[in-house]
Amino acid sequence: MVRWSRFNVASVMLGFAFLYLPIVLLVVFSFNESKLVTIWTGFSFKWYVQLMQNQALLDAAWVTVRVGLLSATLATVLGTLAAFSLVRYTRFRGRMLFSGMVYAPLVMPDVITGLSLLLLFVAIGFDRGFWTITLAHTTLTMCFVAVVVQSRLVSFDQSIEEAALDLGATPLRTFIEITLPIISPAVFSGWILAFTLSLDDLVIASFTSGPGATTLPMKIYSQVRLGVTPEINAVCTILIAIVTVGVICASIVTKRREIQRQRDEHAANAH
Repeated sequence: MVRWSRFNVASVMLGFAFLYLPIVLLVVFSFNESKLVTIWTGFSFKWYVQLMQNQALLDAAWVTVRVGLLSATLATVLGTLAAFSLVRYTRFRGRMLFSGMVYAPLVMPDVITGLSLLLLFVAIGFDRGFWTITLAHTTLTMCFVAVVVQSRLVSFDQSIEEAALDLGATPLRTFIEITLPIISPAVFSGWILAFTLSLDDLVIASFTSGPGATTLPMKIYSQVRLGVTPEINAVCTILIAIVTVGVICASIVTKRREIQRQRDEHAANAH
């Protein structure tokens, strides 16, 4: 059993305080009655009410949600197929190049990715707007989905698929009815991760956005340069709540799937 010294405990507490205390203060001051974000004068929901009346922020939030949902879904489909190809088909021409292209956005700075996509869209004459941001976010988040799904496929028991194929199921039906349900927790976790990254992105969206396609992080950044307002604190609090709920839901779904898988294995071994 590892014993923690007082120094270790103090270091961990200071580290967590450094990471999470600013977030706690942001949430607390989003309920501040005063317009000054550093002076507490009383509890109030008025900044949330004003936020609901701020059409510019609401439009930016709607664009962000649409981009996040669509890009996360596309990234999940493409990332799952990429992970499946890398794990199951280990020998095909160009595999190393394909693997490098899938994982390149993981280590590529966002500035380089955003600038490269901007030059691409300009070169092909693709007008920047909602769809360019969606394609850019799909490119960014697909590699994260591939990593998550690949880690699950590596430990996958392929004898289950072989049994389904021996019983007459086609490869497509085996994938839909056997493989996909088993790896669904990893797929769902990848989707949540992709959606969260899309909500959080500022740099790539700044390069690939156009008229009428301003995301919420871009809107917040443009307003913060003129000074932080309680409305910004309210927006950030709502984003924190959305991400927190998403992470909790993903954890619950993953845990239940794992418990169900263990029960099915015990039932199969019992018979």
